[in-house]
Amino acid sequence: MRIPLDLPPGLNGDDTTFAGRGRWADGSNVRFRLGRAQTIGGWEALTPSPLTGVCRTVFPWTDNAAVLNVGFGTHSKLQLWQGGQLFDITPASGFTAGAIDGAGSAGYGTGAWGVGGYGQPSTTDYFPLTWSLAAWGQNLLASPRNQTIFAWTNNTASKAVAVANAPANVTYMLVAPLNGGYQVFALGCNEEVSGVFNPLCIRHSSIRDNTTWSTTAAGSTAREYVLTGGGRIVGGRMAGPYMLVWTGDALFLGTYVGALEEPWRFDRIGRNCGLIGPNAAVVVGQTAFWVSPDRQFYTYAVGGQPQPVSCPIRQDFADNLAASQGDKVVASSNGEYSEVRFDYPDSRDGYENSRYVALALSGGDAGAWHRGIMARTAFVDAGPSLYPLGVTFSGQVYHHEKGHSADGQAFPWFIETADSYLDPDQRLLVRGVWPDFKGQQGPVTVSLSAREHPQDLERVVAAPAMAPGSAKSDVLISGRLFKVTFAGGSAPTACRIGQPVFDAVPAGRQ
Repeated sequence: MRIPLDLPPGLNGDDTTFAGRGRWADGSNVRFRLGRAQTIGGWEALTPSPLTGVCRTVFPWTDNAAVLNVGFGTHSKLQLWQGGQLFDITPASGFTAGAIDGAGSAGYGTGAWGVGGYGQPSTTDYFPLTWSLAAWGQNLLASPRNQTIFAWTNNTASKAVAVANAPANVTYMLVAPLNGGYQVFALGCNEEVSGVFNPLCIRHSSIRDNTTWSTTAAGSTAREYVLTGGGRIVGGRMAGPYMLVWTGDALFLGTYVGALEEPWRFDRIGRNCGLIGPNAAVVVGQTAFWVSPDRQFYTYAVGGQPQPVSCPIRQDFADNLAASQGDKVVASSNGEYSEVRFDYPDSRDGYENSRYVALALSGGDAGAWHRGIMARTAFVDAGPSLYPLGVTFSGQVYHHEKGHSADGQAFPWFIETADSYLDPDQRLLVRGVWPDFKGQQGPVTVSLSAREHPQDLERVVAAPAMAPGSAKSDVLISGRLFKVTFAGGSAPTACRIGQPVFDAVPAGRQ
């Protein structure tokens, strides 16, 4: 008999053997596209030499001459890629290099709740240094966490310099477009009058003037707000004309109302749905996706309410997220494949970002999750760059979804089904598989695992590797429950898995 393998998109690894049957259960570096599994794209180096320091934030933008610029914030430098070259634009004064790793309960904001002086910046930073980067026209604004805001004025021979009058300590900085103008926001900063750092204080500059922060200066539109509810601001994003501000516990919606004394209004729209780290949120259109401190995935569309996102592979993520390293989580989008991706530090690999999980957002694949083993400390979608950009711990910058190799080297991938009964009424002897692959590059190996019942030991047989164009691969294994694994790892490597068919015959009813 011929038994086709036809499974719905998405990994489902949290269920038991019986509950998860008829689904894909595990995989690495394989996504779902138009209902079928296919390997992710490869990556190619952007720069011949690595960045200096561990990069946590990457930001591409174009200047007035349509030249692509890419800013990189590392724990020790602010660097710029332009015209195929790297430039060091680290501020000559006012910037202090930070930590690579979080230190758990050693300080405010990264350890146990209430540890450290409330409302006071630590004398020592106990979080990995992250940056918030944004464009101000053709120029770059850059704020290393808990330091001031710096500006680089589009001259590769110049260093970034501190923005005059900006708060001395800023948790997160962003730029809000406003009726053709701009305002710079400091989320979590020093209060104007007292100068004391308040983790819930929000201040913004005057419209189209990033050096005016006084609320009392003549003609100034700068203002100050303090969020309610306690805790600390972690990060923020723009969602169209709206501003999303996360604390460790809640989500606030900022709306421009145009009132003279209070041009922006901040309303708390959700509790127990805070942000785990400043880079752990991404906005697609006007919908946000993020990771909360309790390692739950959330989404929010303007006009609605924050909602948890169902994730059938969340348990593995939650159980293995490295303790005290949540500030390293990076959320990004992939417009080409309509995905959001979360790179995170997995404790099985150490304390640095080493794996990712990703969610398909649209079409028949919407809601399908996949994951992979890949070490990226920073990631950003394409646009204005031609491809997404990812950065390794060692500072190598790559174009992603480009080619079918790891910068000319092999990269591994696999996808595996849950245990399933090919025939619920009897044992089967599987004798081979007819592949149904498209766009195959490099050999693909098919392995079968067989058991008599869910608690039995597995027996594994691998069929001979199939080269592109192979008609059939022979294998011989019997059992009642079967698990199928497709894998590759060459340079180049690629495969789209359609509906392979297994050649099987009855082997009794034991």
